[in-house]
Amino acid sequence: MILSDTDILDRLEAGDLVIEPLDDLELQIQPASVDLRLGNEFLEFRRTNIPCIHPNSEQEVGEYVTETVVDEGDDFILHPGDFVLGTTHERVEIPADLIAHVEGRSSLGRLAVVVHATAGLCDPGYRGQITLELSNLGSAPVSLTPGMRVSQLTFTELSSPADRPYGADRGSKYQDQSGPQASKIGGDHEFGGDQRSEN
Repeated sequence: MILSDTDILDRLEAGDLVIEPLDDLELQIQPASVDLRLGNEFLEFRRTNIPCIHPNSEQEVGEYVTETVVDEGDDFILHPGDFVLGTTHERVEIPADLIAHVEGRSSLGRLAVVVHATAGLCDPGYRGQITLELSNLGSAPVSLTPGMRVSQLTFTELSSPADRPYGADRGSKYQDQSGPQASKIGGDHEFGGDQRSEN
């Protein structure tokens, strides 16, 4: 069951679903979703002098990205073909009986901007800001302003609460993240790490 605006507001008031800061309920709560705003931090990917990235090498992944913080009143220009990691302004806490789906807003989609390449899910138990995988699929640069509504979350109720929700007990590598986070795939079990959970 997908939560309606009434359900979302009830869960927010009860405190088991947390989205903060949620400054404008009238604007951000949609009929079956919540609009989230763009943060001011971005991880940009270098294009030169990198033969390839080995996912199991945390050092290579770290060397591949540079952080950009956009000053208040400035914009981030997303050029055609660019892929950057951004973040939501809001921090979320998803209860064990809900799953959240990260979606783009259609108004940005019509400008050829997408907000996730593949990671469109917030597991039950997840806490933190949401990293956005921003791409410009169009032919013209698009100006992104921190604070603009850039994505939306929908919520689906599980048939029963997750027995082992996302978090420390699972070794979840992105729990409590702040700002955009580069890939930590090198910590995955198949690469010799001890983390079995995604997101």
